[in-house]
Amino acid sequence: MKIRTARITETTQGFCDIIDITDKVTAQVQEGQITAGLMTLFVSGSTAALTTIEYEPGLVQDLKEFVEKLIPSDRRYHHDARWGDDNGFSHLRASLFGPSLQVPIERGRLVLGSWQQIILLDFDNRPRRREIVVQIIGGRE
Repeated sequence: MKIRTARITETTQGFCDIIDITDKVTAQVQEGQITAGLMTLFVSGSTAALTTIEYEPGLVQDLKEFVEKLIPSDRRYHHDARWGDDNGFSHLRASLFGPSLQVPIERGRLVLGSWQQIILLDFDNRPRRREIVVQIIGGRE
């Protein structure tokens, strides 16, 4: 069994910026030469999250509108009063989706559906530099 840890860095615009990181994650699997195992992704920071989606413009816009309806960015939150950074909405959104994601690896490839991509969501109210930890555990088939 082998464990490989790497990092992916993304510069984001904030405000529900959604970035497809599938190709960068796939490259990490190929570089690690692990053909069977499990990949875990973790984004550091409490205002960003990871999930999967069919990454196409219509659905990306639908997701942004859904998140805005569910947790509006234009209202006050208790967190805003405490810290004055007006990003309470971004913390709530990130906690809803979560900071991590696991994807199995078979035959040297991520087990993703035909239309399924891995995305980084940055909910903060300003641009950020995000670091995603990629940890792969497995071996050769």
